[in-house]
Amino acid sequence: MTSLTNYISRFLFVLVLVSAVSIGSIAGQPAGLLIVDRVPNFGWNIGVHLQIDGRDVANIVQGRRYHGFLPAGQHVLTVSPVPNTDLRIPTSITVNVQPGGTYVFNAMWDSRMVFLRPPGVLLSPGELWQLPKWPR
Repeated sequence: MTSLTNYISRFLFVLVLVSAVSIGSIAGQPAGLLIVDRVPNFGWNIGVHLQIDGRDVANIVQGRRYHGFLPAGQHVLTVSPVPNTDLRIPTSITVNVQPGGTYVFNAMWDSRMVFLRPPGVLLSPGELWQLPKWPR
């Protein structure tokens, strides 16, 4: 009976070690930081609903922001207004997260839609649409 007990205890010990190593490797995966700011002139009675890869993450209201870590790789960020009383279509942007990178977006309102704008982009989708088309 003691040999069976020794066998079981050794098996459980090995199982615990393997579990600890796999948990440590999952937690140690490199990630990037995502920050989504809601611009001040967005409106006092409307918020931004944020989804990452189709999963609900946050509702960002006046004076708040979202910040969280994303694993490295490609992710789809989707935003829509909250409450969405006019059934506006959500907009999405794809982000390729690099380990240790920081990704900042401003949630904005334009042309009856909510969208994410990276810093440094000067025109909104509505403003881009209104630009004259150059002859080809």
